[in-house]
Amino acid sequence: MLRLVRRLRLVTMCAIASLVLIGGCATPGTGDPRDPFEPMNRAIYSFNDGVDKVVMKPLAQAYQTVFPAIVRTGVSNVFSNLNDIVVALNNLLQGKVGPAFSDISRVMINTTVGILGIMDVASDLGIEKNDEDFGQTLGYWGVGDGPYLVLPFLGPRTVRDTAGLVVDWETDPTSYIDPNRDRNAVQGFRLVTRRAELLSASKVLEVASLDEYEFLRDAYLQRRRNLIYDGNPPREKDDGADAGQPAARGVNLRKTAESGEASSIIVSGQPTPAEEELLLKTQTAGDEVPRPNIRVWVSTPQQ
Repeated sequence: MLRLVRRLRLVTMCAIASLVLIGGCATPGTGDPRDPFEPMNRAIYSFNDGVDKVVMKPLAQAYQTVFPAIVRTGVSNVFSNLNDIVVALNNLLQGKVGPAFSDISRVMINTTVGILGIMDVASDLGIEKNDEDFGQTLGYWGVGDGPYLVLPFLGPRTVRDTAGLVVDWETDPTSYIDPNRDRNAVQGFRLVTRRAELLSASKVLEVASLDEYEFLRDAYLQRRRNLIYDGNPPREKDDGADAGQPAARGVNLRKTAESGEASSIIVSGQPTPAEEELLLKTQTAGDEVPRPNIRVWVSTPQQ
């Protein structure tokens, strides 16, 4: 099993390197100019979807069934606390001293008072959790997105975010766990917990769009842009109606609200006033769904 994990990681790294090299030579295709490799990306998306259905989703469902919510929350908090170290580093690299100090404070409080991060005491004290990675750091300093990519096992990225992912791996505290057997076990367990956190989003995705691939692509790119500009991205000419095409978040928000199966999907950090109004009309219960490939806030009717 450990050999399989190592081989999987090696294959993934090689795939990332190959896709980055290909992405640097990309030329726009006939479809979305952000996605010149759409045929390849769709094929990898289908592969990932198959792996998810056969391996990851059953594991996540078993994890959710075996462990009560309080235990799952504690585990998620521990991994979130470790990730705050990476967030703090990237805030420093972006020159955001205040947020970096906030991130460091979160780590210190949650690691001590929160018992190694099991309890998110910092959030209870009003210390906001930030979301930064090296891909955002590159974007902050002006590095362009590059073509959209779907990576084997890892899901949606851009060429810039793929390069950032390699740095994020090297700065991840879990990558320094020794021996390798324990490190692989921890990282594998984290993947399962993240997939379990997104189980409620899977059903919503099925009714959110006629084309899941296109919806996830638009959601990912929009969210990444929103994160890089800290929730206030500049308006582009090709945004939404300016390009003669409806924005993904508006179309899918209305579609899910009308479907009767899910009230809303918001793919950015905060809803717009128009979305707030729509949510007030349709919202009945909300569940925050963190990580892994995109972060979505899902509102579904009570059963």
